[in-house]
Amino acid sequence: MLGAAAVLIPVKAFTAAKRRLSGSLTPHERAALARRMAAHVISCATPLPVAVVCDDPEVAAWAALQGALVLSEPGKGLNGAVAAGVSQLRERGIARVVVAHSDLPLAGSLSALADADGVTIISDRHGQGTNVLVVPTDVEFRFAYGDGSFHRHCAEAERLGLALNVVHDASLALDVDTPQDLLDALTIHPGT
Repeated sequence: MLGAAAVLIPVKAFTAAKRRLSGSLTPHERAALARRMAAHVISCATPLPVAVVCDDPEVAAWAALQGALVLSEPGKGLNGAVAAGVSQLRERGIARVVVAHSDLPLAGSLSALADADGVTIISDRHGQGTNVLVVPTDVEFRFAYGDGSFHRHCAEAERLGLALNVVHDASLALDVDTPQDLLDALTIHPGT
């Protein structure tokens, strides 16, 4: 997988995904939703190559069937898994990585995001989390996902002296963490 850019999608075990939706969806429904959203985000990577970083054998097998490169990183948590995934892609000749979360049901094309220099960030719709983060692989970017990650990632770009591009994209800003997020996605785009 050689090329200028690739999309890296961290995917949690489907059986453990979207637990905050447990009051609205059964475990089977949550797993199906997580799988469907992840497949959608993979499809949005075209024409860039896709890698899925995960620590679950079921997700790994599923990702391989989707045509993604599987990067297994067990026990590292989200930040460690993304850092390891970016490192593995650098070793494969990738210069820029578009890290896109797997729960973006309204996502459109991700490939154009890889064109800007420096760091590109798309926050969640609350301006707190980081839904999409584009980084060059030749720097040791410190990933800091979790509450307030948008501001931490902006500060990290500044620390590294990299140009910062903050992109406002409603289709990438809506991630599904709560029942209200799911309702909003269905309201905005009923076919989701």
